[in-house]
Amino acid sequence: QLQLVESGGGLVQPGGSLRLSCAASGSSLDYYAVGWFRQAPGKEREGVSCISGSGYVTTYADFVKGRFTISRDNARNTVYLEMNSLKPEDTAVYRCARRLGSSCSTAHSDYWGQGTQVTVSS
Repeated sequence: QLQLVESGGGLVQPGGSLRLSCAASGSSLDYYAVGWFRQAPGKEREGVSCISGSGYVTTYADFVKGRFTISRDNARNTVYLEMNSLKPEDTAVYRCARRLGSSCSTAHSDYWGQGTQVTVSS
């Protein structure tokens, strides 16, 4: 069965950058859209970005547009989230999830990673 493991989180100063990785094992991500989500303590989980199974289509939440970039390397069975110009409000646990289909329009996800902590602070 599929396992997703996020990595790359950590402590960074405002304006800094991080690259998160979502590495899959047990099955391929090739045919599935993958989304990134985040959740801060006391707040609802929110969608950050999504990339289609083909990699041709990407979506971004308004609060990260122009700052974050999602990409995938199917040869490594990995999806990335490049985060630039980080703000304190970006502090959250970031998780990746496999959608039920190849399109980001597919609303539901079936497999989730455990999450990686991103902390943006001076």
